[in-house]
Amino acid sequence: MSAATPALVGVLGGGRMGAGIAHSFLLAGSRVVVVERDDEAATAAADRIRSSIATSVARGATSRSAESLAHALSTSTDVAEFAAAGLVVEAVPEDFALKRAALKRVEAVLPPSAAIASNTSSMSIDALADELARPARFLGLHFFNPVPASKLVEIVLGSSTDAALAAEATGWVAALGKTPVTVSDAPGFASSRLGVALGLEAIRLLEDGVASAADIDAAMTLGYRHPVGPLETTDLVGLDVRLGIAEYLHQQLGVRFEPPALLRRLVAEGKLGRKTGEGFYVWTDGEKEIR
Repeated sequence: MSAATPALVGVLGGGRMGAGIAHSFLLAGSRVVVVERDDEAATAAADRIRSSIATSVARGATSRSAESLAHALSTSTDVAEFAAAGLVVEAVPEDFALKRAALKRVEAVLPPSAAIASNTSSMSIDALADELARPARFLGLHFFNPVPASKLVEIVLGSSTDAALAAEATGWVAALGKTPVTVSDAPGFASSRLGVALGLEAIRLLEDGVASAADIDAAMTLGYRHPVGPLETTDLVGLDVRLGIAEYLHQQLGVRFEPPALLRRLVAEGKLGRKTGEGFYVWTDGEKEIR
């Protein structure tokens, strides 16, 4: 195990992002405990992570066996299982009240030396830390979807984050085989703010009939060498997730982040992207179709 990787890592929330974070720390050599809201969700999280691990083993991404990696994983419904963790990453849905309450529950069971990180993609680290007793041991670790394949982690420093913790976090990210970028606490940080700005403008272009979704995306993939266009990215992230971030940034930064009516309509219709089978594209068995 890399010396920069905590021996035991806790992950609060075993959905797509939480499972990916757990996967990454397992491959880096940590033991991981995932805490979910109930037994059914905990079982689903374990199945999700084991399936992801098996894929990594099959692709030769690790020399360890799927069995040994699975043995280093445990799940629970009790945050007390985090008591011996050196790091806990919160990965619950992007709801401010939910996150702040979850962080307080986690902090209550951890020793003072342990660190807590939020995987929030846009919410203020200072605001989330407002009710924590030890804000110096709290920061943002913004992972990107899909976590195992993504090479970037955004380290977000609050005004109270200790400099030693910032250095530790850089080591953790490197131990995961990913590249850290460090930013100060600000609405949307760097990645979400830039990504959402591009995505919203692409939606406005589509809404105004300037070009088709496929042609808008091709303009960015072929013209600017983006690996994926902004509308396909929105489908992959989830239109509901992007709408939530846009609403937050609109509230914090003003009219330039006002969500387009087309985005609101598609979310209201349940067309959330790949996860529902339709967004700006139609998706069949996870594969994009041009319409």
